[in-house]
Amino acid sequence: MSIKMNIQIFGTKKNFDSKKTERYFKERGIKYQFVDMKEKGLSKGEFRSVCQAVGGYEKLIDDGCKDKNLLALISYLSEEDKIEKILENQKLIRVPIVRNGKQATVGYQPDVWKEWK
Repeated sequence: MSIKMNIQIFGTKKNFDSKKTERYFKERGIKYQFVDMKEKGLSKGEFRSVCQAVGGYEKLIDDGCKDKNLLALISYLSEEDKIEKILENQKLIRVPIVRNGKQATVGYQPDVWKEWK
């Protein structure tokens, strides 16, 4: 019996956790679509959907981002401007983001994925 999931992995080719995430789904024979964040980021709709699933855009921001000025700037912007700025600068977003329909995770979270149906 195969479970029908609609998995999208948003990550980068060089990111260790992105690679680990791909391996997780590959090893279980679960089809997925890999979206390279360097080539094509999240659309506004995808971003909002992921934010809703994970409990806010704060969960998506990578505190380890090299651009400290950008991180500082974001903290001073209004909510709507923050979202615009994050969408313009997707290097701020922690990867991998894994989506399955309305569900989503940020980072490597196999414990959550194995519960998905």
